[in-house]
This record gives sequence, structure tokens and C-alpha cells, in this order.
Amino acid sequence: MLIRIVRMTFQVDRTEEFLEIFRSSKDKICGFDGCNHVELLQDLNHPNVYSTYSLWDSEEHLNNYRDSELFGQVWKATKALFADKPQAWSNISVNI
Repeated sequence: MLIRIVRMTFQVDRTEEFLEIFRSSKDKICGFDGCNHVELLQDLNHPNVYSTYSLWDSEEHLNNYRDSELFGQVWKATKALFADKPQAWSNISVNI
């Protein structure tokens, strides 16, 4: 299981636009082959900073999504709203 976290800082006056993009895209992303979960987190102290948290079967599944037309549309619309560069992390769970 791959855990993907993407932290994004938006222009303060454009956050509602992002939320609408996320609302209209979430189910489509979650329905993508290999995606098990997608959720949106908001920074406690910075209301214009959001993170997506998604669970994927594998890095290959994530990359297939990132190469898709859906990702191209969603990312293009989303990145136009950024106030800063996004940060992304891919993690796996460690069973100790």
C-alpha cells in the first residue's frame, strides 16, 4: 500500500475554486484503478493550505493515474491557484 500526501498552498482568494475542483474530482480519482481512498485535509493554522491524502495499491497505480487525462485536467486547474510550490511525499506503512 502506497500512501501519497500532497501539500498545497493556495492563493487566499482562490481556495473556494480549489474546493470545487476537489469536490468534482474526488469520486473520479477514487474510482481510478488502484486507488483505495482519497481525502482532503486542511492545515489547522493556515486555512489556505490543504493536503490530499490518498492510498494506492502500488507506485505503478499512482503513476498510471499521474499519466492519465484525468490527472492532467485536475492538476492543470489546481496548480493555477497555487501561492507556493506544492510538496509531495510517497510513503509505505512499516509494520514493526
